[in-house]
Order: sequence, then structure tokens, then C-alpha cells
Amino acid sequence: MKKMLFLLLANLVLLSTIKAQDEDEDEKKGFKKENLFTGGSISLAFYSNTFLIGGSPVFGYSLTKWLDAGLVINYNYTSYRDVYIFDDRMRQSNWGGGGFVRLYPIKFLFAQAQAEHNWMQLKYIYPNDSSPDEKTKFSGNSFLVGGGYCTGREPKSGQPFYYLSIMFDIGNDINSPYTDAYGRSIPIIRGGLEIPICQGKKRR
Repeated sequence: MKKMLFLLLANLVLLSTIKAQDEDEDEKKGFKKENLFTGGSISLAFYSNTFLIGGSPVFGYSLTKWLDAGLVINYNYTSYRDVYIFDDRMRQSNWGGGGFVRLYPIKFLFAQAQAEHNWMQLKYIYPNDSSPDEKTKFSGNSFLVGGGYCTGREPKSGQPFYYLSIMFDIGNDINSPYTDAYGRSIPIIRGGLEIPICQGKKRR
């Protein structure tokens, strides 16, 4: 599954690069404040006694009509059940950030890659509170890949748009917040909003 996602992302990069060669060469070069955007997403994941919810504000720049890049800050809360023995539980809070790139081979579909470093605080709860809770802190890296669908996206229109994505962590770090209690990657569903910062409302 991870290899298929990587190959899909690589193919989309190639497709977008070919597409870029057909863009207007006379377009103004250099930094353009109207290309700045903000927004964020809400994350939701569930898999085999694992539940995750979180939020991720972003700040980015549209490098071209088909390529965005930016920074992300995130917070996630994860709950596990039946980790080591029946009816035990784990609660994990994590916060961190990283960078992302998002490719649009067509205006309403995208592929995304995102690297993160997160700090985590974990609490282990014994069944029936038979022993005191155990707490620990640690950190881990993640490399998320996936894709999604957006609605209302019109480059340079000045209009915000919504998106929905699904991503997987292919980084193989057992401390990643996007894995279950056995270190297996779980699907991460994100719904979000991208808002142009300095664009006025205009027609293309």
C-alpha cells in the first residue's frame, strides 16, 4: 500500500511538471503577496480500537497554479483500547509542525506530501484502575502522503475553497502519532479550508 502511494505521488509530480511547461512564460516572476494563503484542517482517523482527532492551521504560498507549499502546526489527540491486555487504554496528546507540498494535476484533485516532527505525552490506564496510571513523554517523525478533492478552487480568483483528503504515514517511525498501538499506519481523513490572504475578489 505504501509503495503504491509513493508511486502515485511520483507520477503526479511528473504529470504536473509536464503541465507546467505549457503555462504562460510571460507571467510576472518573483514574490507576489497575492499568492499567500492560510487556512487549516480538522483530522479524523479510526482503525482497530484507535481513534484520532486534531487540528492543523497552515500558512503557505502558491508557487504556481498547480503547486502550493507551506508550513503547518498541529495538535492531535489519540485514544487506544485493548493495547496490551483486554480493556486497557492509552491516551496520547501531541503537538508539533512541519512543511508540506500540494500538487494539483487538475484543479479539483491534488496529491500531498507532508513531513512533521511531533512531541507527545502519553498516559497508560490499567483495566479497572487496578494500578496507578503510567505517563511518559517522547517525540517522533512522520512523512505523510496522500491525496484529496477540493471544491470551488479557482486559482487567482481570491475565493476560499474547501478540501477533503486521506493520507497515510509512510515514515516507519514507531513514535509517529499516526500509527496504532502496534506501529501500523492508520488512514488520516482531513477536511479543511484554504483562504487567500491578499487577493481581492475578482474574475479570472
